[in-house]
Amino acid sequence: MNSTLSMFRLDVDYLKALALEHREAYATASPFPHIVIDNFLPEALLEEVLKEFPNPKQIDWQTFQTPAEKKLASRHEQQMGDATRLLLYSLNSSTFITFLEILTGIDGILPDPHFEGGGLHQIERGGFLKMHVDFNHHKKLRLDRRLNFLLYLNQDWKEEYGGHLELWDTKMTQCQKKILPVFNRCVVFSTTDFSYHGHPEPLTCPDDRTRKSLALYYYTNGRPAEEVTGKPHTTIFQARTQDDFKLDESPLTVKAVLKKLVPPILIDVRDALRNK
Repeated sequence: MNSTLSMFRLDVDYLKALALEHREAYATASPFPHIVIDNFLPEALLEEVLKEFPNPKQIDWQTFQTPAEKKLASRHEQQMGDATRLLLYSLNSSTFITFLEILTGIDGILPDPHFEGGGLHQIERGGFLKMHVDFNHHKKLRLDRRLNFLLYLNQDWKEEYGGHLELWDTKMTQCQKKILPVFNRCVVFSTTDFSYHGHPEPLTCPDDRTRKSLALYYYTNGRPAEEVTGKPHTTIFQARTQDDFKLDESPLTVKAVLKKLVPPILIDVRDALRNK
């Protein structure tokens, strides 16, 4: 096998040993099940991914500019380089799913081949992602979101640059874990309607640097009832006591405005006609 391609072949024994080593810590972690693992993959592999990571002006990023988030995200896998795609495919493989199942104790985990909401994430100086719980249902796959996997690609990242991932308690009263997004550090955590997390403080890195990460989300068909508060929902932001943004300040989309003004049955008919 080509030496470069062989880097993307996940080591089954390594992953199994890693999962067994950390599964108890994962289950008992506070404020919700999670684990932080450093030096997760071969550095040479991630350096290949980093070489082709597009800068903020290089591709048509999906841009989020609201009082609750200021970040960039890839739109589809065609925007990614070959090494990045190979890595993401590996992280959606049976080998990696088995690792996640052993680590988390969740059976029947399913990957998302569409990378909905995931893929490449990038935050420039001054950017942030306020505290939130994630969307809990994949519309296309009709599956329940259960896990987040984050892999950071920031070499020589200093504490003063900020960009910490914060994990807060279920009542949003205090931060219980801060994770610096350093190179080759991965974070896996269970997603529920109570797993508040984010990067709420504006990034203070130099202008020529950005906070780069890969994000993948995993699903199951059904979930424990106690993990959700009700029906499927999109991302729900939650202000901290020190935040001065208002949750209703985000600009409404045309579709959202129509839903407020037009009877639901007319919206459903319109959408049905468009989808024919």
